[in-house]
Amino acid sequence: MLELTIFIIFLALLFDFLNGMNDAANSIATVVSTRVLSPKMAVLWAAFFNFVAAFGFGVHVANTIGKGIVHPEVISHWMILSALVGAIIWVHLCTKYGLPISVSHSLIGGLAGAAIVKVGFEALVTSGLMKVAIFIMLSPIIGLILGASIMIIVNWSFRNTNSKRVDKLFRIGQLLSSAAFSLGHGTNDAQKTMGIIAILLYTGGYLGSEFYVPFWVVLIAHTAIGLGTLAGGWKVIRTMGIKLTHLKPVGGFAAETAGAAVLMGTALAGIPVSTTHTIAGAIMGVGSTRRLSAVRWGIAGKIVWAWVLTIPASALIGAITYEIVSLFL
Repeated sequence: MLELTIFIIFLALLFDFLNGMNDAANSIATVVSTRVLSPKMAVLWAAFFNFVAAFGFGVHVANTIGKGIVHPEVISHWMILSALVGAIIWVHLCTKYGLPISVSHSLIGGLAGAAIVKVGFEALVTSGLMKVAIFIMLSPIIGLILGASIMIIVNWSFRNTNSKRVDKLFRIGQLLSSAAFSLGHGTNDAQKTMGIIAILLYTGGYLGSEFYVPFWVVLIAHTAIGLGTLAGGWKVIRTMGIKLTHLKPVGGFAAETAGAAVLMGTALAGIPVSTTHTIAGAIMGVGSTRRLSAVRWGIAGKIVWAWVLTIPASALIGAITYEIVSLFL
C-alpha cells in the first residue's frame, strides 16, 4: 500500500505540474502580450510567486477538495488514481490544442466520475458541488465586471495624463498586478493538489483520526505548480494573451488586478474556482470597455465550450478508468 501511495502522490504532482503548465497562460499572458516582460522573464516571475503563495494563505480550498466534493469515507486509493488519470488526460489534450480550461474542475470531475462508479450519486457532497457549480458561472462574471470597472476608473483617473506617461506608469504597475495574480493562482490552484494528497494520506491511515494538510504537502504542491509554470503552455498563452483581445499595459493591469482580487477572496473563503475562467472574464471585461467588438467573441466561445465540457469529460474518463481498475481489484 505504501508503494501505491507514493505512486499516486507522484501522479498528483504530475497533475499539479500540468496545472501550472496550462495555467501559466493565466498568470503571464497579459504581461507578455503587453511586452512588459519577455516570455522567459514572465514565467520566472510567475513561478516565483506561485511558490511564495505557500506561505500565509491557509489551506481552505484544500479542505474543500479533500472533504467537500466526495464523502471522505468512500474514497479509496484507486478512486483517487482514477480521478487523477481522468484529469491529467483532459488537461494534456486541452494544453496540446491550446485550449485554456479549468484544471481545477477537471480534477473535481475526475473524482466525481470515479465516485459515482464506485458507490453511486450518494457518494457526492451536494453542497460542495453546488458551491463549485455556482462559481463556474460567477467567477468569470465577477472577473468581467471587476476588470471593466477597474479599467473605467483608471481611464477616468488618468483622462488628462499624457498617454506615454500612462503607459510607462502601468508597465511598472503590471509587474505588481501580475505578481498578485500569480499569488492568487498559486494559493487557489496548488491547494487542489494538496487536498487530493491529504485525503489520500488520510484514507491510508497516515494522518491519524483527523483530516489535515501537512506542511510538507503544501511545499511540494507549490513547487510542482511553480515548475509547471516555468515549463509554460505556449499555445494556451497565445490564445489568452493575443487572440482573445489586444491589451496595453493599463489593460493588463486592470485584468490582473481584477483576477487577483477574485482568486484571493475565493481562496480565503475555501471556494475552488478556475483561474482560467476568472482571468478570461477579466480580459473580456477590459476589452469591452473600448468597444464590444474589441473582444474576439468567436475565440471566447471556444473557451466557454471547453469550460462546459471539462467536468463531464474528465468525469467520464475518471469513471472509465475506475471501471478498468476495478476489474483487477
